[in-house]
Amino acid sequence: MLSVGPKTRVFLRPGPTDLRLGFEGLYQLARLTPGQDPLDGQGQVFAFCNQSRTRLKLLLHDGTGLFLCTKRLDGGTFSWPPSGPVDALSAAQLWALVSGLEVSGWRRAWRR
Repeated sequence: MLSVGPKTRVFLRPGPTDLRLGFEGLYQLARLTPGQDPLDGQGQVFAFCNQSRTRLKLLLHDGTGLFLCTKRLDGGTFSWPPSGPVDALSAAQLWALVSGLEVSGWRRAWRR
């Protein structure tokens, strides 16, 4: 079951990602985040978005294995950083992003 607590840190991969990648491909991309590994059990979520910003995949380790969650929007697009380093998000910010809130600057300055 997907469990994201208040201490969970969310790492976004900026820019588009080929979401045809499965568990292993996305796991390898997540390992490229400096100092992060989804298997270390520290409650980390890694988020990926496609080119058209209509699909989102979340990768996390729940203690027994990798968990991959996908969301496809019926209309509109996700607000997603095009490039560069991104601050880690909190669990609340992740749910705001998944719910369609827009982020300005990707430095904790949120607006609707």
